[in-house]
Amino acid sequence: MRRSLLFFIFAISCTVFAQKVNDSLLYKWIPKGAAGINVSQIALSQWAQGGDNAITWILNGELGLNYYTKTYSFLNNFKLAYGRTKLGESDYRTNDNELYLENVYSYFVGWAIEPYVSNTIRTAVSTGYNYKVTPFVKTADFFDPGFVTQSAGFAYTRNKTVTTRFGLAFQETFTNRYRQYTDDAGTMDKAEAFKFETGLESVTDLETDLGENMLYKSSLRLFTRFKNLDVWDVRWDNTVAAQINKFFTVKLNVLTLYEKALSPKTQLKEMLLLGFTYTFF
Repeated sequence: MRRSLLFFIFAISCTVFAQKVNDSLLYKWIPKGAAGINVSQIALSQWAQGGDNAITWILNGELGLNYYTKTYSFLNNFKLAYGRTKLGESDYRTNDNELYLENVYSYFVGWAIEPYVSNTIRTAVSTGYNYKVTPFVKTADFFDPGFVTQSAGFAYTRNKTVTTRFGLAFQETFTNRYRQYTDDAGTMDKAEAFKFETGLESVTDLETDLGENMLYKSSLRLFTRFKNLDVWDVRWDNTVAAQINKFFTVKLNVLTLYEKALSPKTQLKEMLLLGFTYTFF
């Protein structure tokens, strides 16, 4: 059932066709980027109905730098999010912790599909913990694990709104202390700090306006290994952002993640944020 659903999603995404880049965008670096901070706070004193003091803050930013010519495009996207929560007298806890970098080079050959090569890097920004157990257990740190993926194949685009690509992929996983992500179960005498995998990768990106001052962005990444083609890693990142005025934005983000090396269960993160946002470009 899972393989059928993934194939259906990929088949739908591949119905788009390549179109020529607007001449006004050629031969220049085109930056885009925004950063924001979201804070919620409550302070209580002699409050008879109960409760406790609390503060939550999340920093997030997304930067892009693209370059187009008549023969190729070079697209770069960087995303960072980090946040902390404090409830009462307890210590601060991490509630968001991610760094994501993507680089894609596409060559225009005049076909409905364009050959491409890409590189992506994924890691935590800082130390991550499992707060479900006592005492808390550290589970990740900066580039521990770190995931680096290179792929090459063919890309489809439509009006710069939908882009989908599919190709051969190589994925490297780096660890230092948290070697459960790279350990080979077949070697009992050591815990490896590096894992190399080959397989197939599909990435589909969508960006469209839902209305005045409202934007929807979605990114679906699928990865499977040749040695285990019936198991797919799934990362589906969806964001709806509504601009209230020049500086304030309401944002709903839902991230669905299934990656067996990280957890045997599907992971889900949902955030509804109201905060200050500054657009650089």
